[in-house]
Amino acid sequence: MRPGDVDGEGAHARAGGRLPGDPVPDPGLGDASEVPPAAAGRRGRNRYGRVLVRLLPALLIVIAVLYDSFTPRYFTAGPLYTAAPLVAAAVYSRRGTVLTGITVVAVVIGLQLRKEVIHYVDSLTELITIATVAVLAVFVNAFVRRAGEQLVSVREIAEAAQRAVLPEPAERIGGFEIAACYEAAQADAFIGGDLYAVQDSPRGVRLVVGDVRGKGMGAVAAVAVVIGAFREAAEQEATLEAVAQRLERALAREGTRRDGLDAFEGFTTAVLAELPHGDGVVRILNRGHPPPLLLYADGTLHPLPARESALPLGMGELGVWPDRAEQAPFPAGATLLLYTDGLSEARDAEGEFYDPHERLAGHVFRHPADLLDALAEDVRRHSGGGMADDMALLAVRRPCSRPVTEQAPSA
Repeated sequence: MRPGDVDGEGAHARAGGRLPGDPVPDPGLGDASEVPPAAAGRRGRNRYGRVLVRLLPALLIVIAVLYDSFTPRYFTAGPLYTAAPLVAAAVYSRRGTVLTGITVVAVVIGLQLRKEVIHYVDSLTELITIATVAVLAVFVNAFVRRAGEQLVSVREIAEAAQRAVLPEPAERIGGFEIAACYEAAQADAFIGGDLYAVQDSPRGVRLVVGDVRGKGMGAVAAVAVVIGAFREAAEQEATLEAVAQRLERALAREGTRRDGLDAFEGFTTAVLAELPHGDGVVRILNRGHPPPLLLYADGTLHPLPARESALPLGMGELGVWPDRAEQAPFPAGATLLLYTDGLSEARDAEGEFYDPHERLAGHVFRHPADLLDALAEDVRRHSGGGMADDMALLAVRRPCSRPVTEQAPSA
């Protein structure tokens, strides 16, 4: 399953953070089966729209026949007959397009014979025009099919590029349970300017979640630079502060190779974390990014904001603020959630921002993947299925000896 793919049925089966029969807190994560009216309405309209498009060639032919049947002999529905095979070329297979063209030509010949106008020049010209368009529709259909095949190929290449640039981490690294999720705001997109990475090292498991300024291939290139530099630095550097400085230098080098606005204003907000093996703590270094959240085994939720502000990565030349990692307890059973602003800036129909602290407080999850499934589904409900920005989520849990029961507190 690629990052960003969420199994809705699986999330519902796992109850999205609550057991069947438990009351749903308000506010908080709702039932994954609940669909907001706006989203349900859009889905219904899309379904009916697809059905209408599939029926449109037949409807055009029927309307044209009715028009020709109830109007004087010299009135004609030629434009409708011409449109039918062209619409079929876009929505049907080659066989369906050919059958539509044959049907149109046969219907026109039959009506002209019944009206006894087939021997007139205008009627013959109309018939030749419709037949020519029907033949051209077959070629248009072949072009559309080739374009569709090329699009499938491009999507496969995009998925391969995503796996290379932003691979999904293993479910268990250095004794910690890991889960990641990537939701692209653009339809059918696979990767954008958000990033995450997990790297085991001699000093513990190190993580990064970030958001590159900008969109398009420039942002994707910066993502590749940050992740590549992070993986190397996480292995080699002794401190989290040194890792951040390596990322700063890598982005500075990238900025000198980029033209235009990105060369001067390119930056990446990021939060880095370090989980030492066996110490029960987490070290956080924040460079202008939304603070991580720590969800304890009893459902208590605490944000981990930076005590000292720092500039995003790539803006070091504007000022020097020494990086300082801050330490917090990370007990067994707790889950650390790192995210990008696509989560906290998702809006509902009234323009209200999504508040992950308020929505998650009081919930308990067996595994980080359960948390991300429920969270991603809840954001979709909140935003009505349409997100304005990409969203990257990374959750890490320190296992405990006794099992954790998923539940939601009473309202």
